[in-house]
Amino acid sequence: MLSIGKAIKTREVKKDIRVLDKAGTAAERIREATIRTKDAAERSPSPQETSANDYAINRTSDYADRAAHGAARQVQDQSRRAVQRVQAHRADRMAESAENARAEAEQGVRNIGDEVRIKTRERADGMVKAKGSTEPSIKALPEKEKNIRQSIYSAAKSRRAARTGLEKAPKRTIKTSDQTGRLRIKTASEARKLGKNSIRTAKASKRAIKSGRATAKTARESSRAAAKASQAAAKAAAKTSQTSAKVAVKASQAATKAAITTGKLAAKAAAAAAKAAATAGKALASALAAGGWVAVLILVIIVLFGGALCLVGAGNANAVEPVSAEVQAYELLIAKYAREHGIQEYVELIKAVMMQESGGRGGDPMQCSACGYNDQYPGGITDPEYSINIGIRYLADCLHAAGVTSPMDLEHIKLGLQGYNFGAGYIDWALENYGGYTQANAQEFANLHGGSYGDVSYVPNVLRYYPFGRIPTGAGNSNIVNVAASQIGNVGGQPYWSWYGFSGRVEWCACFVSWCADQCGYIDAGVIPKFALVSDGVNYFQSKGQWQDGSYTPKAGDIIFFTWSGDGSADHVGFVENVTDGTVNTIEGNTTDSCARRSYPLGGYMILGYGVPAY
Repeated sequence: MLSIGKAIKTREVKKDIRVLDKAGTAAERIREATIRTKDAAERSPSPQETSANDYAINRTSDYADRAAHGAARQVQDQSRRAVQRVQAHRADRMAESAENARAEAEQGVRNIGDEVRIKTRERADGMVKAKGSTEPSIKALPEKEKNIRQSIYSAAKSRRAARTGLEKAPKRTIKTSDQTGRLRIKTASEARKLGKNSIRTAKASKRAIKSGRATAKTARESSRAAAKASQAAAKAAAKTSQTSAKVAVKASQAATKAAITTGKLAAKAAAAAAKAAATAGKALASALAAGGWVAVLILVIIVLFGGALCLVGAGNANAVEPVSAEVQAYELLIAKYAREHGIQEYVELIKAVMMQESGGRGGDPMQCSACGYNDQYPGGITDPEYSINIGIRYLADCLHAAGVTSPMDLEHIKLGLQGYNFGAGYIDWALENYGGYTQANAQEFANLHGGSYGDVSYVPNVLRYYPFGRIPTGAGNSNIVNVAASQIGNVGGQPYWSWYGFSGRVEWCACFVSWCADQCGYIDAGVIPKFALVSDGVNYFQSKGQWQDGSYTPKAGDIIFFTWSGDGSADHVGFVENVTDGTVNTIEGNTTDSCARRSYPLGGYMILGYGVPAY
């Protein structure tokens, strides 16, 4: 049975040795797989190769990764099991050897004891048979006793040797097993390290492959982007060519839109106040540089009350359009010549005039070549500084002639501005006939000089760039009148009915009124309703208690409703521009399919009544 057990254990040990050999072979395969992976990475396809090559690279990288991880795990597990079996086998063999030695020693002791007893008995028998004398037996006794003692000593010594062998055998077995285990563990550790190195190498190769794929992807995306850019350029060229044919048709509409003199009021007073403060801040810096205390005081008022302007309805700082960078670049020259000509508090007004005249461009930014003060450039001024000097000098004359008292004196500033455009003769004529400026008498003056004389909307066009031009100046609302006046000449009403939401032309007089109100922010503020039916407008103002009949004397900005047959039906609507000498002057949309001025007798039968918004 012992021999069979030994044979089985010997086979197991040989099997474990074969496992370790396989572990070494696996480690060698890992090393070879790593080398193949590196070679594959070095031979990775260029970014221009196809996706099939990318697939092959991915498969190679995945195979190397899986092989490295699997082999490392197999080596580790098999090495651990082999070491454990070898240690157990070694311990069993040593224990078996010790047990055999102990059994042999005990058997030896028993054999020696038996031999000693036999010899002792034989010697005793010999002594009894000797009858002649007892002396030999007495002499032989010590020798025999010595032999017995030696035998006993030898047996004891053998027993001690066996015991010592039994004690030392397990220690030697354990030491040998420990050495063998450490050797196997060291081998397994080296195999694991090799596996880890292979895994790191495989990962590095995989990163290199991914980098190659990323480069290829970038190249493909660049190619697609270039192709798209080329197509976009081709489409843009085609679109430009198609659009150019429409430019001429839309030119008049674009010019009309560009002529809008005011922007929308802000829906929120906070935003309006912030923008008013920003605009006034720039003006304040200019006024401080000019030393104008009156202008500083006015700007402080604007900062304090700018946010409330949108509520009272006469425009606000949000409606002010900024001057161009070209105009701003002349600010120092403007301040210099404003001081020289005594209007240092009007720097912002001068900038607004320059913006309307030229936008700050060209050699004559103040457009004053025809001014009587130009004695250096009879063919037209080409020196910007000279133009600024002459233009400010002429504007100062106009402001003085109009009786302007401060940058806030808008009624007289309007007269002076129209005089700058028409010539100083207009100021005297307007004062003598009307006591001042109105847009209606500006039109009349132009008609007296051929109808196409100057710019009858010059004043609202300038004031859209002037921050002080948004301060309320009295009853009525000139701001919405200025917006309506800026649309005079529009034919067809397309901007208004399309803004309202119609896809085709409709009777658009109410759409025009609503559009102007929206430009001022009055629809959002609930001051004027958005309506396309004239009767809806009548019903709104009547429901609000803001309705006056035809006998009422209206103010600028009131909304006039007409009944052509006098039967009380609401047929048409427009804005009141002013009332002069018993005549109501209006600005209307869709009158002969255009925006135009009209006049009616105060209290005439065709006037149904007036909506009086709470501006």
